[in-house]
Amino acid sequence: MHELRLKIILLLLISFQATFAQKPQKPNSVEIYNQIKKVNFLGSVLYIAAHPDDENTRLISYLSNEVNARTGYLSLTRGDGGQNLIGPQLRELLGVIRTQELIEARKIDGGEQFFSRANDFGYSKTPDETLTIWDKQKVLADIIWTVRKFQPDVIINRFDHRTPGTTHGHHTASAMLSVESFDLANNPNIYPEQLKYVTPWQPKRQYFNTSWWFYGSQEKFEAANKSKFTTLQTGVYYAGIGKSNQEIAALSRSRHQSQGFGATGSRGQDTEYLEFINGDAPKDPTTIFDGIDTTWNRIKGGKPIGELINTILSQYNFNNPAASIPDLVKAYTMIQSLNENHWKVVKSEEIKKIIAASSGLYLEAVAQQQETIQGGTVNLNLEAINRSSVAMELVNVTTLPDQKNTPKNINLTNNKDQKFDLKIQLPTAIPYTQPYWLAEKATVGMYTVSNQENIGIPDIIRDVKVIFNVKINNVEIPFERTVVYKYNDDVKGEMYDFLDIVPEVTTTILEKVLLFKDTQTKTVAVKIKAGKDVVNGNLQLELPKSWIISPKQIPFSLAKKGMEQTVYFEVTPPVNSENATLKSVAIVGNKRYDKDQTIIDYNHIAKQQVLAPSEAKCIRFDLKTTEDSIAYIMGAGDEVPNSLAQMGYKVTILKPEEITPTRLDNFDVVITGIRAYNTIQALANKQVVLFDFVKNGKTMIVQYNTAGDVVTDSIAPYPLKISRDRVTEENAEVTFLAPNHPVLSTPNKITAKDFEGWKQEQGLYYPNEYDKAFTPILSSHDKGESAKKGALLVAPYGKGYYIYTGLSFFRELPEGVPGAYRLFSNIISLKQPVQIPNKEIKN
Repeated sequence: MHELRLKIILLLLISFQATFAQKPQKPNSVEIYNQIKKVNFLGSVLYIAAHPDDENTRLISYLSNEVNARTGYLSLTRGDGGQNLIGPQLRELLGVIRTQELIEARKIDGGEQFFSRANDFGYSKTPDETLTIWDKQKVLADIIWTVRKFQPDVIINRFDHRTPGTTHGHHTASAMLSVESFDLANNPNIYPEQLKYVTPWQPKRQYFNTSWWFYGSQEKFEAANKSKFTTLQTGVYYAGIGKSNQEIAALSRSRHQSQGFGATGSRGQDTEYLEFINGDAPKDPTTIFDGIDTTWNRIKGGKPIGELINTILSQYNFNNPAASIPDLVKAYTMIQSLNENHWKVVKSEEIKKIIAASSGLYLEAVAQQQETIQGGTVNLNLEAINRSSVAMELVNVTTLPDQKNTPKNINLTNNKDQKFDLKIQLPTAIPYTQPYWLAEKATVGMYTVSNQENIGIPDIIRDVKVIFNVKINNVEIPFERTVVYKYNDDVKGEMYDFLDIVPEVTTTILEKVLLFKDTQTKTVAVKIKAGKDVVNGNLQLELPKSWIISPKQIPFSLAKKGMEQTVYFEVTPPVNSENATLKSVAIVGNKRYDKDQTIIDYNHIAKQQVLAPSEAKCIRFDLKTTEDSIAYIMGAGDEVPNSLAQMGYKVTILKPEEITPTRLDNFDVVITGIRAYNTIQALANKQVVLFDFVKNGKTMIVQYNTAGDVVTDSIAPYPLKISRDRVTEENAEVTFLAPNHPVLSTPNKITAKDFEGWKQEQGLYYPNEYDKAFTPILSSHDKGESAKKGALLVAPYGKGYYIYTGLSFFRELPEGVPGAYRLFSNIISLKQPVQIPNKEIKN
């Protein structure tokens, strides 16, 4: 039995079911056995890349579950700059989603997750550009911090540091900084301020995780010199769970739902290639740990621990894991006596989890409510049960952060459930629950994290915990549990959320961008939400003096926690063009509350609270619009319909099944959302209807789609091929190729000024081949590149217009970029085709 390859990751079976990050661990005997095996391997690997989804889950799973190495993934960014296939969240909110997706992925493949402070500002074509926008020294410091803290024996880069310009600039930059950090991490003169918490560390070797893709073809890869390659056979089959390594990796990869990276598992032989690039060259080409002692012998006094763990493994009883508890407790005690700090901490936590799992020791601290406020009292229901014949005693419980110790002295006899209540009095200064990297003001390229110890931590930091101090075989062992909120759903059953610390009151300005086309007064709605029972106060809006707000304050009264009230102000803009930030502030007593609460709640990740300043953008500018009625077909998810409504258009969200000639008769314009032709299969059968709509004198606007994976080859009535062309420099100079075209003059006169202040990028996935029926309107390019002319293509078709645009309206409109609104209004207004000569004019 012991000879079976019973490889499995921590919490694997839990993660294969509905994934809720807060659910308690309940490993079975096979999982417990493999956790014990992992205790006996003292080797670690750090995989480094730039984004969520860059990591090689096959390799991470193999190293963690077959090799038993402690395996970490350092993603330099949280993926804030990408697109979102599951909802409208972009930028920081998307980064929150992708952070959680990575955490869930690591639960499946067995790795650990880390981040730097780098902000994913969007696609970058070169590492030079990347490192100009990132603060190179801070990102390098974060890599070195992670290396010193994690202490990897081996570092593996996902990308090649020697090939700038051949892939995303973030990718190459991640590898370049990783290579630069290899020796610096062991230099005490480099970032010496870190040494208050960590010690210098020198990894043994560094690899580049290469493949045929980096060579351009399988043939070129097969012909390449592989003398420096380590070759790993990763197509392992784990008999204990009936899954291949590739199947586990696919499950991990499929956690990246916001990116549409669902993966199908495979089986059979599989090979990963690692090119040696730094450190001590391995002699054995089949293992990355060649010449590295990965046993307990590497620690002074550790040899007896390794011998004891081997004994536990040889005598392990799959029908009665609790039989190992006496020796496990002995091993725990031996670990506590070590002078070494790093592996002592890591292995102590591992073995505590094994002791609890082997005995069926279930410990839980459940709050009676999901939210509370600073200084509030949290009522807890505690549960402790020992489901083994091993004698145990719950000596006491310690609550955090108040450090209050409550004696219990309860014998935990076999299968007798012990439940009792407890209260925690929270400090008035306890931080609100939110992603810590969003708590301070960021720059375009970097998040701000002032506390050095927090850098790299993947998740929200939760301070409310309970430590159960349990005596087993006369050894007192502390088991820490984060306080959760548990409830029963009539359909889903037992459900968990974390306990969140919330403000007493939050406010939300319902429209994040308020457009003022003239001096007419607008009504501004603000939602007020209570974070506790009985909240009374006054709400006020704040704007520069040139704006008029009426009334000055509005009183509110909310009797119950969670209640909401919406109030309305009148805002009158100044005569001249002006941009301003509108702030919402609730005054309760002598305290100001200025936070907007966003809840991100998807089934595949933990529920998240994000707190940000309660603000909106007020824009007074010259904007002319038409009376067109718009049908909007949502794609991957965006906020464009809300922006169009702010412009004054009547917008109807149209479902694919509603695309019929009769239904379309009600509209003047049809707009498809971003990546609609990548994500909505039904559109393949609706093209004839849509093209007839255009032919009959209406307008169809298609926003960007990615190259490949489109549901139909005929996304336009004329030949059009989407490429990977993009302009990432948002302020790149724009040339008007058709300056007399009405799209540049009616109803708004478009000039170069309308392309100032764009965010993140000008556009992406421009067509590079298209029929002569299309008129290219704009041309621009990134530094050192050729002109890209596919940003805005207009073609008459029948009596109407078909327009394809890769311009990033989905980013610019929610960001309140005036020129984007003016240009989009012109695109919507196009009615009759005209013959326009092409002539390039620089602006």
